[in-house]
Formats: sequence, structure tokens, C-alpha cells
Amino acid sequence: MGRSIGNQNLKQYIVRKAKQLGAEIVGFAPVSRWEEYNETKPSFFPQNILPNTKTVIVLGVPILIPMLDTTPSIVYSELYNTTNRLLDDIAYKITVAINAKGYQSIFFPRDGYGDISVLVPKPEAAFSHVFAAKYAGLGTIGYNHTLLTKEFGPRVRLVSILTEAEIAPDQIIKRELCIKCELCGKCCPTSAFTTTENLIADMDKTKCAVYHEQLKKELHYPCGVCIKVCPIGDDRKLFGNNTRKYLNEKKVLSRDPSNAEYSGWEHCRSFGSK
Repeated sequence: MGRSIGNQNLKQYIVRKAKQLGAEIVGFAPVSRWEEYNETKPSFFPQNILPNTKTVIVLGVPILIPMLDTTPSIVYSELYNTTNRLLDDIAYKITVAINAKGYQSIFFPRDGYGDISVLVPKPEAAFSHVFAAKYAGLGTIGYNHTLLTKEFGPRVRLVSILTEAEIAPDQIIKRELCIKCELCGKCCPTSAFTTTENLIADMDKTKCAVYHEQLKKELHYPCGVCIKVCPIGDDRKLFGNNTRKYLNEKKVLSRDPSNAEYSGWEHCRSFGSK
């Protein structure tokens, strides 16, 4: 193993390899940003997980709006599973490649929990990809606690690589991407977001986890409504913005389950799950 590759060359190599493997967005964060922002306990800092960590590399892949629109359905559930497999696969391959260049590296899996039921009593994981992505310059945290990106709004899945390599960081996005329209809160099936005065809402995470536990029993986990309805993201230019349709969905379908405007979504929900 050798350390002949330079900092900038290593960064370019990782970005190129990540894109070749399927990542759409890639960012780099120095570990100093965890202490600088002080938004998590030190036990959640990356250097507590891998002591030699100098840089956290965050990779993201998009969630496709038309498939997400059908949630809860097997269509979105399988999309979610696909992105999870892809993220762990990409992160593993890049981690091995960085190790081969002489730098200790590991990846932290995209979810960080074995089953949704464990989040009911303890709704958190050992490491936050959302904060890591914020510190890596990929986006800002929105009202619904998710990362908002310029490219995909909150419709992005994340995984992180922890490495001892010192790699030039990306600039943090200083302008908040969340416009605080609160559409996510208005459409949330569990009314989990409980405040309106803050940019990032107070959230009943246990209520959210209990609902997801039920969706898993019905075989169409996860929910995803709060990322489905968000108007932020360049992906809206391709797929359009369905704000009115999202706001009216529950009321319209309660009156008329066969309403033509929602027939495609309801069709997907009617097959493959309970």
C-alpha cells in the first residue's frame, strides 16, 4: 500500500469513482465541523466511531418522484430498498479502494438500525448522515428534519465514508434551502411536526416510528410523505410540482377512492402489499 496519491488527486479519484458507481452527489467534510457546529453529542462524532477519522465523505442517490408519489406502496418500498442496496455497495467499494491507497477507512451503513421497531423506544442511529451531508456542503436541514439539496430537495438517500485521509472540504451551503412552506407538516399522516415558529420543527419521532412500524407490517414501508410533497429541488423541473394535488389527496380520496386524478397512485397501492 502506498500514499503516493495527492490530496486533490485523491478527491478527484473518489468523486469520479463514486459517480461511475452510481452516486449523483458527493461531498467532503472535515471532522472539525462536528465540534464547530456542536449539533450532536460527542459520542456521535465520526472520530468516536473511527478514531483516526479526518474526513467524512457523503454520497447521495435520488428518490424518483413518480414512484415516491405512490406511497405507501410496494413501488416506493422497492425503490427505497434499491437505493439502500446501491448506497452500501458504492460505499463499500470506495472504502476498499481508499484503504488500498493506504488510508484507514470504513463506511457507516445508510440506515444504521436493524428494524424500524427499535426506533420506537430509541428513535436515533449511532451516526447522522443528515448532519454529515450538511457539513459536507450537500444541503441544509429543512422543517421536516431531512437534508434538502439543490438537486433533489429532500428526495435523496445518503451514506457516509469515514477516512483518515485529509481531503479538501467542500463549502457549507449558508443560504437555507427550506422555504418553510410547512407542506410536509400539513400532509404528514401522523401530524408528527409539532411547532411552526422554528425553521426546523419540533418532531414527535416516536409517533413517526410507530406509524412506520405499522407500514412495515403491511409490507409497504416506508412512508416518505414529508419528502414527497416538498417543492424544493431541481427534480421538480422534470417531474412537476403537485402541491394542490398533495394537499387535497386525503380529503378527495376519503370522499371518492376511485377519483381519476389519483387513479395511478391508488392502483399501485392496491397491489403487492396489505
